[in-house]
Amino acid sequence: MTLIADVEALSPEELVGRLGEEHGARLTLACSFQKEESVLLDILRTAAPEARVFALDTGVLFEETYATWREFERFFDVEIEAYQGPTLARQASLHGDALWARRPDVCCDLRKVGPLAVALGDADAWITGVRREQSPTRASAPKLGWDAKHGLWKASPLADWTEADVWRRISDRGLPYHPLHDRGYESIGCTHCTQPGSGREGRWAGSAKTECGLHT
Repeated sequence: MTLIADVEALSPEELVGRLGEEHGARLTLACSFQKEESVLLDILRTAAPEARVFALDTGVLFEETYATWREFERFFDVEIEAYQGPTLARQASLHGDALWARRPDVCCDLRKVGPLAVALGDADAWITGVRREQSPTRASAPKLGWDAKHGLWKASPLADWTEADVWRRISDRGLPYHPLHDRGYESIGCTHCTQPGSGREGRWAGSAKTECGLHT
């Protein structure tokens, strides 16, 4: 793609718009149904309407997540493509029950990292909801950079936004958002590995794990 000289100065709308002009349908948004995706989907439908949207259906998402999935599709008038790893039964037959407790890294690889590689297979650039404020591991995330792991551009248009910025946009625009945010879940993943907590403290609570592998 054409090099953007001062990407840090671009607003999310400007960055997404440039990516949409450059890549069209080969631009894709990874939707995890967090509050950040509420904002990004709203931007995407006007700034890059040809872009695809996908989600990683781990098979153990909260019921509220599936309800948010349906609401996002209705409200934003978009089809969110599903990518899925091994089913619970298949995973259990290969690796045993409760893999998320015994070998969480393997569980994430099967349910998320592998399906992500498939989802990005035809893309030239992908958009994420990563923000620097979310955790120390994300503090230096660029707004746009080359994703060598997957061989395409990776954009985080909200990288320099605060939590308050996100909620302000949701309120101002009347956007739908995941109901678990109102119950103390700032970051929402799979049912077995997510608890209420600020930032990403509720993810893999009680373990040293802080990332599933999608952004590392």
